[in-house]
Amino acid sequence: MYGSYTGRSRTRGRAAGLRTTGTAAALGAALLLAGCSGDGEGGGKQSAPTVEQQPKDKDPYWVNPEGNAARQVAAYSEDGDEKNAELIRKIARQPVGEWIGPDTPEAEVKGVTEAAAAVDRDALLVLYNIPHRDCGQFSKGGASDGNAYRAWLDSVAKGIGDRSATVILEPDALLHLVDGCTPQEFHEERYDLLKGAIQRLKQQPATKVYLDAGNAGWQSPDALFQPLQRAGIAEADGFSLNVSNFQTTAVSTEFGKKLSEKIGNKPFVIDTSRNGNGPYKGGDPAESWCNPPGRALGEAPTTQTGDERVDAYLWIKRPGESDGDCKGGPKAGAWWPEYALGLAGATK
Repeated sequence: MYGSYTGRSRTRGRAAGLRTTGTAAALGAALLLAGCSGDGEGGGKQSAPTVEQQPKDKDPYWVNPEGNAARQVAAYSEDGDEKNAELIRKIARQPVGEWIGPDTPEAEVKGVTEAAAAVDRDALLVLYNIPHRDCGQFSKGGASDGNAYRAWLDSVAKGIGDRSATVILEPDALLHLVDGCTPQEFHEERYDLLKGAIQRLKQQPATKVYLDAGNAGWQSPDALFQPLQRAGIAEADGFSLNVSNFQTTAVSTEFGKKLSEKIGNKPFVIDTSRNGNGPYKGGDPAESWCNPPGRALGEAPTTQTGDERVDAYLWIKRPGESDGDCKGGPKAGAWWPEYALGLAGATK
């Protein structure tokens, strides 16, 4: 359902004609966003809009100056399309989750956490590689077996080291045990893998772990608290809600508090990346989660939620990346500039 980030997606069209596969292109985008727009009449450099880190006391997470949204801003600016560039800046200015790929996790995580540490920020990582992932749907895949997953997870932990990181652990994985999507024969292994992942990640001295618990429109607190306990929630920092979904923050908060009460008052985080207009009510209800039209960005990421049980509002799903090849979208996790413009344009 969620899509993993591989760093190899490519936008389409001349206005979005940037390439995301090369270091030089990424550096060029970052330089453009950092304000190097050329010399003015007086010989001094003119200042361009920048993508900077958010104030640490409000939002301690790292803003990636080379993310897909930032590169899209650079491409639109290069083409002179400042209207669309300004819309996409709404996304590019905010920290979003870094979805870790399957191939070189230690190097990838080390790069992200080192970049975050260099500007005194925390990395926000999403781990989405559980075996039999997404039950063969749009985001199918994952590690080949339990041993492969444990090795991958160990590499992730080594990549984090002693740097500050917040980890969102395996969106979908627990819920697909509860709703029957994952075959029964894999249940015992998955519980063991989730519990082991929490234990391994918590060996890192500055790592927080939030085990995914779905969203307020999918199952109930009564159906979830025992599976969460079995998966090791007691050793985690909390749980995550609404990843890649559209339930409102108010509804998610109410749901989260009911669930929290059943698992020792654990705190939680809410994905607010695309919930500004709430869930989509049209079309096939079974696909209301997949690239729904008319959605909007939600609350900006922050740790100042005003609720002691809610640790943070986060943009875990990367706004503008597809949920899957539905409603005209590209494959899951691919950057889709038209959808990104829709989200930003609908945001008040």
